[in-house]
Amino acid sequence: MKIYALFLISGLAVGSLYALGGIGLVVLRRATGFLNFAYGAIAAASAMICWQFIDWGFAGPVSWLMSILTGVALSVFFGRFFASGLAWREPVVKAVATLGFALIILGLISFIWDDAARKLVLPTDKIGFRLMEVRITVTRVIAFGASLLIALGMILYLEKTKTGLLMRALANNRAHSALIGIPILRVETIAWALSGALAGFTGMMFGDLVRLDPTIITFMVIPAIAAAICGRLESLFLTFIGGLSIGVAEAMLTLVKTAAPFRSLVPFVVAVLVILWMQRKQRLVFQTED
Repeated sequence: MKIYALFLISGLAVGSLYALGGIGLVVLRRATGFLNFAYGAIAAASAMICWQFIDWGFAGPVSWLMSILTGVALSVFFGRFFASGLAWREPVVKAVATLGFALIILGLISFIWDDAARKLVLPTDKIGFRLMEVRITVTRVIAFGASLLIALGMILYLEKTKTGLLMRALANNRAHSALIGIPILRVETIAWALSGALAGFTGMMFGDLVRLDPTIITFMVIPAIAAAICGRLESLFLTFIGGLSIGVAEAMLTLVKTAAPFRSLVPFVVAVLVILWMQRKQRLVFQTED
């Protein structure tokens, strides 16, 4: 029983990071139309910056802040200098552009840091409590709590604030939004900054809870996209549930000897099942209309 509880808690912690990634992707896509494949690379760069500042001897809060600011800076840089010029292009073109940006970031990371093994340790790793005979670190609690609070906070932000209203209007029709005087660049910059801040935080937590490896963190975008698909690239609550489900499924499959080698396929399987389910619902609607 203890081993199952251990993997469940671990899965919830990692799933929370997938959920955070998915939330960052959904918020950005709802406001700008971009599905940001560079999200994982931005998170990886942020985690490495956090490690570097800690290695230089800076205080923890300064290093954590630099991680988040790095995510914001990289995200806003792409949003202002590249995304605005691609605003009228097809979604596939936009996605490929973010993929190219991800490769550039990975190249810069490889140029600045060698392949030596590194470990990112947060002070909250040493603080914890026991539940079901399993020690739970405060870091894992922060990961889960942050994903839940951010999901709720972003839902309220998009629904209740003026900027959230402008983001939703922009997502519905960019041309009409420009005609009625919505400051498109300012609203889009806020969306890119929010997504970048989430990427910076997610990368830092992922580097601590899983592994500080730029390539592994970069590919975190795959389960994050799968979580976003669970929310139909629109619902933040369903994205949160999808991220948790993917993390728990990956963790629990580790305990099944025959299935453990295939646990990395979980995000793909979940995404395909959700897409098939959505298509089924669409077919039912069409049949009803006929």
